[in-house]
Amino acid sequence: MEDDDPSHQAFATGTLDSALQKKHHDMLERLSARHQARKSDSPDSSSSSSSSTLESTSSFLARFADSKRSIESRIVESRLASSSADSSKLKSDLAEISLVIANLEKLLAENSYFLPSYEVRSSLKVVSDLKQSLDSLSSELVPKKKFSFKTKSSSTKPESKPPEIKKPDFVSLPKVPVRDSPGFRNKHKETLVKSFKGSSIGEFTLSDLDSCRVELTGTVNALFLHRLKSCNVYTGPVIGSILIDDVEDCVLVLASHQIRIHCAKKSDFYLRVRSRPIIEDSNGVRFAPYSLDYSGIEEDLKKAGLEEETKSWANVDDFLWLRAVQSPNWSVLPEEERLYPVSISGDDGDS
Repeated sequence: MEDDDPSHQAFATGTLDSALQKKHHDMLERLSARHQARKSDSPDSSSSSSSSTLESTSSFLARFADSKRSIESRIVESRLASSSADSSKLKSDLAEISLVIANLEKLLAENSYFLPSYEVRSSLKVVSDLKQSLDSLSSELVPKKKFSFKTKSSSTKPESKPPEIKKPDFVSLPKVPVRDSPGFRNKHKETLVKSFKGSSIGEFTLSDLDSCRVELTGTVNALFLHRLKSCNVYTGPVIGSILIDDVEDCVLVLASHQIRIHCAKKSDFYLRVRSRPIIEDSNGVRFAPYSLDYSGIEEDLKKAGLEEETKSWANVDDFLWLRAVQSPNWSVLPEEERLYPVSISGDDGDS
């Protein structure tokens, strides 16, 4: 009954990720590659923003390297101990290593939005190599169970057939966790105003808002939107990325180098973006050009490297639509239905 061993099941789950590595690699690389335009095209970006990004990258790489060395050591130790370890203990060790590799891959996914594209490629290669090493060790030390006939007994339940593992045709982007950063949370029918001018805030979060109007002016490094319903959101330029998860019946006026949208329904996006917007698990979403005005917005757009309109807002990538024709999940918002330029004050409110 080795197939019923929880450790074996955990390891089988880990090896499924290895089979999907290539597509996962392509998506994460595309998601992060856009972010690099900021460094070459934003000479007016503040030195504090640059140092903050470098510090985050350095911290991630140090943590990633430590985890890589630890996993490699555990693989070597398992190989050396295989001659004396029993089968159950060996499979348990391999399952634990598989889980650690999965956590390392999750760490990379969660931080890919600010990492240089070459660092993402290199890190993905490391994860792929670690999975391959573990798979090779598993094949060598835990051979497949030999076939044997079993006599069924009326007093016991028949042995259930292990479920067939089906490889999906597509791998979803990793969902973005809610950040513990400054922001507006758990508000209903309120007007929420925040200015980032003169602020040291690097990331800002909008979470669990219902029927709210949000006005953000100035620049911020990253913006996260989670669980918004029937909201109007107007933001100044974001130097890095905007990551959106679970919005419905919203109007969002946003500017950023890259924008990723997960699980959006019946919402309109007015965007200025340097790369193709990404949608996933979304439907009924419409896109139009950025239409926001406030005192100092031209200076903020220049600071963020977004002064030029690239018209990328109309070139949307639907990661769950693989056909050659355009996805039916999004459309261009007809001109006669678009908002006129929206003016906001930029006066700071409660945060």
